[in-house]
Amino acid sequence: MALGGLLMLVSPSLATAQLPTLGDGSSIASGAERRLGDRIARQLYRDPDYVDDPMLVDYVQRIWDPLVAAARARGDLTPELEERFAWRILLGRDRTINAFALPGGYLGLHSGLIGITATADEVASVMAHELSHVTQRHIARMEEQQGRSMPMMVAAMVLGALAASKNPHAASALMTGGMAVTAQNQLNFSRDMEREADRVGYGVMTQAGFDGRGFVSMFAKLQQASRINDNGSFPYLRSHPLTTERIADMQSRLQLGGDDAAAAGGADRSSGGAVRPATADALAPGAVPAASPAPVRVPSAGTGPSMSPAAGMPSDAAPSLPAVTVRAHGPGADGGGPGPLEHALMAARARVLGNPGVDVLRDWAAEPAGRSFGSLPAARRAASLYAAAMAHSRQGDYPAARTAAAQLAALVASDPGAARQARLLAAEVALEARRPADALQALGPMPSAMARPELLLWVRAVDQQPGNVPDPAGTAGANGGAGASPAMVPDRAAGTRAEAAQRLRTWVALHPRDATAWQSLGTLYRALGQPLHAVRADAEAQVALLDYAAAVDRFRAGQELVRRGMPGGVDHMEASIVDSRLREVEQMRKDWDADAKKEKY
Repeated sequence: MALGGLLMLVSPSLATAQLPTLGDGSSIASGAERRLGDRIARQLYRDPDYVDDPMLVDYVQRIWDPLVAAARARGDLTPELEERFAWRILLGRDRTINAFALPGGYLGLHSGLIGITATADEVASVMAHELSHVTQRHIARMEEQQGRSMPMMVAAMVLGALAASKNPHAASALMTGGMAVTAQNQLNFSRDMEREADRVGYGVMTQAGFDGRGFVSMFAKLQQASRINDNGSFPYLRSHPLTTERIADMQSRLQLGGDDAAAAGGADRSSGGAVRPATADALAPGAVPAASPAPVRVPSAGTGPSMSPAAGMPSDAAPSLPAVTVRAHGPGADGGGPGPLEHALMAARARVLGNPGVDVLRDWAAEPAGRSFGSLPAARRAASLYAAAMAHSRQGDYPAARTAAAQLAALVASDPGAARQARLLAAEVALEARRPADALQALGPMPSAMARPELLLWVRAVDQQPGNVPDPAGTAGANGGAGASPAMVPDRAAGTRAEAAQRLRTWVALHPRDATAWQSLGTLYRALGQPLHAVRADAEAQVALLDYAAAVDRFRAGQELVRRGMPGGVDHMEASIVDSRLREVEQMRKDWDADAKKEKY
């Protein structure tokens, strides 16, 4: 399911979802397009390769949000589309280089694509391209084009049937020729849409503050990665323009400046308007700058010992690691935007999440001990240490993982974005080793308002603490409502399960489609002895995953708990919420089934 180096309009390879029939109208209403996207997304949520990795999802979200804001400011994103569409990112645990736009505002990214990028600008170019497929309504327009092509195909088949009585060969030629013309028209239309997505996407990413050269360098990587399976022959039979053609188009836009680049200043907003040069330190592991003739090396399950996780080269030793400062790229870099050092860490994380083989993990774990390790650029050393810590942790060698994480923290201490990722990694390693106190220490004091990665890791650490004991006086505050268990206090002032549940409850009130947060909340409620709250959280998680049948089942289980009664009494407020939500979700399921029946016929 590899993309072969070209971004596809729709290629949801996380699951073998069947596209429902769109009907015979000339176009799709935005509501119908959203329902179609929801159906595909539900299949992707069920796929084992779908992953909600808090750190990586948070990273790409910080790239995505400025792009959506720029599309809104340009007028590409209308208020109707913004309200009706989902605007959600689906991350796939897949080493292939792929991204896709789905109907209804869903964006899919494979970890393999993030893993080969050198800067946040390159990721932004992919996301801006796919965002433009959605804002330009290419799904609806393609259906309209297919509707116009259908009469030509039908006419060819009718003529073929009439000619069959006289000359069977002529009949076959007529029918085949008619279908070929129709297919060619659709391919031409698809190529036009790809060019439009490139043009609009370039304007969106530059207006969002990203460097437009990310488009060129990303196309170069895609072209290099596709050479194994694609020699560039017969470009007129392809649904995408030839990559060299797209590179030339983007280079001409860069040289001319373009209206969109001028609107954005054609420069890095975080560096006083100076155009950002590409730097060697900004290179992600395994990536090369666009101007380099060297081929891109993409790690895979079959990569042997010669593949370095940080540089695509063998390494032999690890001298001392001085702290480094790398100038940040991306919009708002001085205000927390992704920089090249942070991007190098996230690219390394994406590669490890791609499930490489055991031999590759061992090589990555051994990389920082190589003799040439100290000669690598700072970003590559940081990426290598990050990958090594994750590789050690996945192999159960937690002391080595903690050592690599500590070295990483010392190396990137002067870069705020990278230092944050190092703290999150240290906490994650500690939690995998069942050392919640170390995780809480790595996270540091938790503010009242947490970002999602910090919140989810902190909740896990609080839940893992073995020192949680009942607090009969309720000094920690019982936040579970009537009938809740006594508050819990730990043997150290690091938070209680009741406090964690309250924070998660506040979070899901603001982000009701966060299935992972709902699932964590259900786990906490079970530990607190609040089964009704736990069942409701499980049901809401299924609603977020668009599995309405499963959600109805869980809500009904909650009603059964209320009917049987519970020790300590029933929280009637929660029971009322369960009844109300059950009615709402049952209606959602009926509407879903009715739509499916219409599409079937």
